[in-house]
Order: sequence, then C-alpha cells, then structure tokens
Amino acid sequence: MNLRWLAVAAIGFAILAASAIAARRPAISPTEARIFHAVNGLPNWLYWPMWLPMQLGNLVVGTLVGLAVAWVVGDWWVAAGVVIATFAKLGTEKLVRREMADYLAVRQRPGTSEVGAILRGSDVPRSGASFPSGHVILVAAIATVVAPAIPAGWWWVSLLLTLLVMFGRVFVGAHNPLDVTAGLGAGLVVGSIAAMFVG
Repeated sequence: MNLRWLAVAAIGFAILAASAIAARRPAISPTEARIFHAVNGLPNWLYWPMWLPMQLGNLVVGTLVGLAVAWVVGDWWVAAGVVIATFAKLGTEKLVRREMADYLAVRQRPGTSEVGAILRGSDVPRSGASFPSGHVILVAAIATVVAPAIPAGWWWVSLLLTLLVMFGRVFVGAHNPLDVTAGLGAGLVVGSIAAMFVG
C-alpha cells in the first residue's frame, strides 16, 4: 500500500470532514454567502472560458477524457483507475448526502439558498440538494488517478483543471463554496483509493 496515496486520502478526508462540519448549520453562513456572491457576481464574459473546463465534471466527458489520457500515456492500469473512480464517485456522492440528510434542506442549490444568485446556463438547476458537488468529486478523483502518469512538470494541469471546475460551479450558480470543497475532499479520497487498487 503506497504511503503517498494514504496521505492524499487523509488530506481529502480532512477537507471533506471540515466542509461537512462547516455545512452543518441551520442556514448558509454569511461568510459562505459573501464568498459565493464574490465569485457568482463576476462578469458574464467569463462564462464561455469557464464552460469547457466545467465539462470535465460531466460523468461521460470526464470519464472519456481520463480514458484518453490513459490511452495517450499507454497505461491501461490508469484506465482501470479511471473506471473505478467513476463508479466510486456515484456511491460516494450518495453516501455523503445520506450523512448530511438532516441539512440538505439548507444545502440547496444557490437558486434557492442564495438571495440574488445569478444562474448561468440552461443546465444549472434552481433547486435540489447540492452538497457535495458531484462534478468536483468526479474531476478531482480522475485528476488524482491520472496525475502520476502525466509527464513530469505537467502534474499541475490536473490540479488547475480541478480548481477551474470548482470555481466554475460557483460562478454559474450551481453550487455554494462548501459544496465544491466537499467535492474536492471526496474526490481526493475516491481517486487515491482507486489509484491504490491499480498502482
């Protein structure tokens, strides 16, 4: 068992736990609301530059991109890790939501939970449970799996794309900040476990 992956899983779990603890409130906190509005209120022209990286959080697109990276580097163990991470994402998202069930009425989409939220794009839901962000879980998990296979010096691309998805999901009004940090933590846990299975 690789200590590196245990460390990544521990970091992810700490981020997820901290996000869940902070989210266990009777309302969205003023600090979280301020951060949301600071990002969500940025100029509309950012939508199109953000649209493409956000697609990496889509279940089909993210998985295919991860598999494409595995094909390019010629590592079928990475491809297996991507598939494991994709399926594990689905179960992890349900597990976290079950644990947060008492707070999901508060952790609604910003269209319901934030006054004056700007919703950008026809696919951004106005209501429904939004903790954690499934888009971020997926991209963080797959980024974790493929990062070691990327040529040295380019590992930061995986991190940058994950951060762009996190930023973009808040910008378009799909999630509040703690939703995306929880997604990051869960994704790191999922990705590191998947990497352990195939590493």
